[in-house]
Amino acid sequence: MQYHVNGRLVESSEATVSVEDRGFLYGDAAFETCRAYGGAVFEWDAHLTRLANTCQTLGMPDAVPDDLHDRIDATLSANGLADAYVRVSVTRGVQPGKLTPADDVEPSVVIIVKPLPRGGVDGEDVWDGPADVRTVERRRIPETAMPAAAKTHNYLDGILARLELRGTGADECLVRDVDGAVAEGATSNVFFVDGGTLKTPSLAGPILPGVTRAVVLELAAERGIPVETGTYDVDAVRTADEAFLTNTTWEVRPVAAVDGAAVGGGATTDALAGAFDRRVEACYGAADRS
Repeated sequence: MQYHVNGRLVESSEATVSVEDRGFLYGDAAFETCRAYGGAVFEWDAHLTRLANTCQTLGMPDAVPDDLHDRIDATLSANGLADAYVRVSVTRGVQPGKLTPADDVEPSVVIIVKPLPRGGVDGEDVWDGPADVRTVERRRIPETAMPAAAKTHNYLDGILARLELRGTGADECLVRDVDGAVAEGATSNVFFVDGGTLKTPSLAGPILPGVTRAVVLELAAERGIPVETGTYDVDAVRTADEAFLTNTTWEVRPVAAVDGAAVGGGATTDALAGAFDRRVEACYGAADRS
């Protein structure tokens, strides 16, 4: 494999950044996980906007290079990949060893790609089956401490939440905020269906504004599915008619059970998963026309 590091393609075994890079020292970096279908990056504009917003939050508004999309294309091409996982990282780069960042930024920009199965109508899921979800004690960091919309390298809260799943066989954790309301999974947004209404925690809480989450809400509106965003306790998800998780790699993944209580997918989950697959097909069309 070849990765893209600071403007050039290098063998994965030689892809390195300095041990003095602030992304390594402090988690002082922004990243996006994207997915390429047929050589086209799905919802690229949304990912780029969130990456730029995170860099703005981190006080390095000019860190995202203008040719970032070209670098991604070059990395996919160098590895002969059309359907792929794509991770873009932008760190503050190497600076003196003190916590306060310097004003001048020379960012490190790293692009990693890995093969994934074809998506869309004729594709296959990357997950083995519907997710077994367990509630964990680890809570989401409050917005007043860490902006939820900033997708940074500092993922320790998610790691600690996932560690609680060891030995349980669960696929994802259900993370609550400090008041006990459902926030999200460690790496996913949570949806459930109650009485025909699609519900998901509001972005007013400490919740990452997922790109796939936004697409699903758009698809629901197009199909006239009633949607509600709000504040919910865990029992609302445990007793839901249907539930599913969303993220870039899983797309739309039904929830088999929450804390051992069977939930499962259903008509709404299937309709939205099918609509998502059809949206993905536009990427293949775009690639064919390029």
